[in-house]
Amino acid sequence: MHLNLKPRNHLPKKMRPNRLGATISLLLFMICLPILSVAGMELLERGTLHETVQWITSNRSLFLLNVAISFCLLAFIYAVVGSLAISGSIATLLLGLMALISYMKVKMIGEPFFPWDILLNKESMDIASLVTGKAALLRIGIVVIAVILVFLLKWVLPRVSLSIISRIGLGLFSLYALYAFAIKTPLAGKILDHIGVNEIVWNQKENYANNGLALAFTLNVKNSIVQKPETYSDQSIAAVAANLQEVGMQKAGLKKSVDADSLKGKKPNVIFIMSEAFWDPTLLTNVKFSEDPVPTLHRLQKESTSGYLLSPQFGGGTSNVEFEVLTGNSMSFLPGGSIPYQQYITKPVPSLASYFADQGYKSMGIHSYEGWFWNRNSVYKELGFQSFKSSEHFVNPEMKGYFISDAEVSRSIIDEVDKTEDPMFMYTVTMQNHGPYDEPRYGENQFKAQGDLTPEAKTILETYAQGAHDADQSLQMLIDHFQESDEPTMIVFYGDHLPMLGLDYQVYKEAGFIQTSNANNWSLEEVKKMHSIPLVTWSNFDMPKQDIPLLSDSFLGAHVLDMLHMEKPANFKLNAELAAQVPGLLSNLVVDANQELHAGVPESVQALRDDYRNVQYDLLFGKQYLAEHIDHEYLTKTSQDSYNAEFNEGNVPPQAAGVSNNSPPAKPVSAQ
Repeated sequence: MHLNLKPRNHLPKKMRPNRLGATISLLLFMICLPILSVAGMELLERGTLHETVQWITSNRSLFLLNVAISFCLLAFIYAVVGSLAISGSIATLLLGLMALISYMKVKMIGEPFFPWDILLNKESMDIASLVTGKAALLRIGIVVIAVILVFLLKWVLPRVSLSIISRIGLGLFSLYALYAFAIKTPLAGKILDHIGVNEIVWNQKENYANNGLALAFTLNVKNSIVQKPETYSDQSIAAVAANLQEVGMQKAGLKKSVDADSLKGKKPNVIFIMSEAFWDPTLLTNVKFSEDPVPTLHRLQKESTSGYLLSPQFGGGTSNVEFEVLTGNSMSFLPGGSIPYQQYITKPVPSLASYFADQGYKSMGIHSYEGWFWNRNSVYKELGFQSFKSSEHFVNPEMKGYFISDAEVSRSIIDEVDKTEDPMFMYTVTMQNHGPYDEPRYGENQFKAQGDLTPEAKTILETYAQGAHDADQSLQMLIDHFQESDEPTMIVFYGDHLPMLGLDYQVYKEAGFIQTSNANNWSLEEVKKMHSIPLVTWSNFDMPKQDIPLLSDSFLGAHVLDMLHMEKPANFKLNAELAAQVPGLLSNLVVDANQELHAGVPESVQALRDDYRNVQYDLLFGKQYLAEHIDHEYLTKTSQDSYNAEFNEGNVPPQAAGVSNNSPPAKPVSAQ
């Protein structure tokens, strides 16, 4: 059969498309869709039409800049795909997902969506299954409908096509524009300065609220790369090293904190236990419990060295607390919302694990969740651990709620210490009491909360208190065991962050612990309360009791080494010097030696703070100048070739699956 096909331009004139109308439709679509997309994104994240309109009318230049970024994304997709409707639906889907994820993250842990969240792989995908509220489901429905409506325009919009040269030019222009704002080229910087963009890196929630989601997200791309401090140089690091050597000589021969006779010539086991979301719920202002959920904590606060740690996180970001404690580095010098385990630790980094390994210890990490989470399998190797026991290597573990129980973790600690001849440095991360807490995962809760709480808040708090009690009792189990052991052992027990007790800080707000759910409006005292975690220690040998009013997580390692009277390596020695003047250091809160609160570092401490920042940059990103002047072997130590040999695939017990056959399905843990 022969078909007589003619070129389109040979069709009768009345059948030709209206090119002028098609061009106008193209321009209107490319302009109107970005405007509607940005307005929709802000509405999804801000939650009310009033707040969205108020932001648009008060920040017209910022709104238009967000529209321009959305336009560039749409134009680039159109240059690649070639169909207006399909390109628009893809752009709408991407921007809608960005707004949805940011909304969910803010509700759960108070942080918006960052470019580096894309690197989280499985962790970022788990967020969807935590969404059960009507508000979140409504937003998902709105995005789905918007994508479908834009796609249906395929049958409405006039057909228009650009030449391949025009599409390549449009694509390259759009890609470069996005790159320029993401990297902040000189020209883009001038535009941003002219418009008056104020990038608030240290407070990303406020950054997104002021600048808009699309712009703030784009500007954060460059923050994936940590900029070199202006004061960083070989000379500045050499001066730090000289000062540390002088300090070391001045403090030589000071009285020991540990009674050598009580150790009987043995090196003590040092066990750090970072208990998931562990906090003292009895601190809530207007709430009382039927009985004390954390009696071990309260007893140790009276009997042994104890106090509070200042955590850089709230509600999630466990690995960032590990990063601070293990390396002695501070999140306050890194872009807000960044995750060093995912972004920065790609080479050996000196840590407590590598230090204790140098002292003849077996350094081991234990986590009762899967080893891929937060990239721990790889990161622990770079931090100098000899082995890492994740949930895959627990044999038929006891489950409590959705996860491996804290009691099972304590039994694992006891087993590993008892079967190891060498003294042990152990860093343990539990999982049982991970959120959310919006349903009774333990059946009937033992601890009843009394106070002016809604039924939902009461359920959340009682479920959390039950898990906190189990953590408290798992600590008592360890104390009971090592009390009878002839191996000197020290336990350092603390939480990683306050728990997320409902969306928008629901329980904290209802209990009167904070006055507003808007973290941007918290007083410095409220910021301190929402980041202060109980710390207790215990040992079966004599150690003097110390009270620790407040100490940043990044300074904990140096403090423990001082308690054990172990010689501190250079970076931890610097930590101790700074902690003596500003024991609390967050990006938005500084606590001085008199426990006075500041929004920034006092001028008298800025030089020492700069030394701390320079050393951190040197160790993580710089040229390792410090190792040329002091502690070369420790600072340049490579990862151990035999890392995790005992848990290699061939040595994994056949039943070490991480969950028992009768355990309930584990809930996702994206909030961690």
